[in-house]
Amino acid sequence: MSVTPAAYRLEPLRGLAGLTVGSQERPEPGPGQVLVRVRAASINRRDLMLMEGTYPLPARPGVVPLSDGVGEVVEVGSAVVRAAVGDRVSSTYYLHWVDGPQRRAHVSEQFGANHDGWLATYVLLDEDSVVRMPDHLTDAEAAALTCAGVTAWSALTTPLPVESGETVVVVGSGNVALCAMQFARVLGARVLAVTSSPEKAARIRRLGVDEVIDRTRTPSWDEEVLELTDGNGAERVIDAVGMATMTRSVASGAFNALVNLVGAFPADVPATDPFGGRYLSIRRIAVGSRAQFEAMNRTIAEHRIRPVVDREFGFAEAAAAFDHFRTGDPFGKVVVAG
Repeated sequence: MSVTPAAYRLEPLRGLAGLTVGSQERPEPGPGQVLVRVRAASINRRDLMLMEGTYPLPARPGVVPLSDGVGEVVEVGSAVVRAAVGDRVSSTYYLHWVDGPQRRAHVSEQFGANHDGWLATYVLLDEDSVVRMPDHLTDAEAAALTCAGVTAWSALTTPLPVESGETVVVVGSGNVALCAMQFARVLGARVLAVTSSPEKAARIRRLGVDEVIDRTRTPSWDEEVLELTDGNGAERVIDAVGMATMTRSVASGAFNALVNLVGAFPADVPATDPFGGRYLSIRRIAVGSRAQFEAMNRTIAEHRIRPVVDREFGFAEAAAAFDHFRTGDPFGKVVVAG
């Protein structure tokens, strides 16, 4: 059945009022480019921030939103060798970060921010941005990994990978946190999850983590982490909440622990002296490279990992999908079908 190509765009209005939909010309791939028919796309917190004007990189007026998606290659330009018609692919978060250290130039080019993203019938990718997706995943699951999945993978595998038997504390229950719990388990770590409600705690337990701490019931959850680790603390802490939990995340760390603060956050007032005399490293995580994306996919395929999906919406229901993401307290990814 033929479909009239359409695309959503972000106009310079705050919130959902700036989300419009209209026709889309089918792009023609040039040399080194790949045309993809979108099957599904998913929403991240950064997409709401782009709508509200609080993301560090402003949205280009008229940009097609969403960095995360999956689709089928329907046409390739000349000299393309990394993709073929019929491949099911996603894209990197940053257009040109293939491998190695992240540079400022990488950060300045992002799908769904200043380069057209996935909330459309078609997306045009540079060959360097193309990533093949594991066959066992549904389209909704495959569309859930570009931002949250790669961020969680980077937090667990760089600058050094988590070793089997180490303890990983994951603070939060958003998409990065859920992916981190799944990946840490298959990497052989002991996983302690810190969440914010009994309902989420129950759902997280079903992911197979070793311990779940509800911080509404245990406000001094860092002390609980220390008790569960015989006073030693965790070798790695992944804080997907922000500065509100950073002091306790630091207090949960073992000697020479690595604490990862993930995500883009509006400006907060930093906690006073979060180190508390401890020797550890804190770093900000900003997704990852194509090489990290591909390494993550190999692990996902080997262990048949399935990302958590909260709810799927039809293409015409994109505004409702954004509203559900913002107000519905989703557990897992909110996906818009292509």
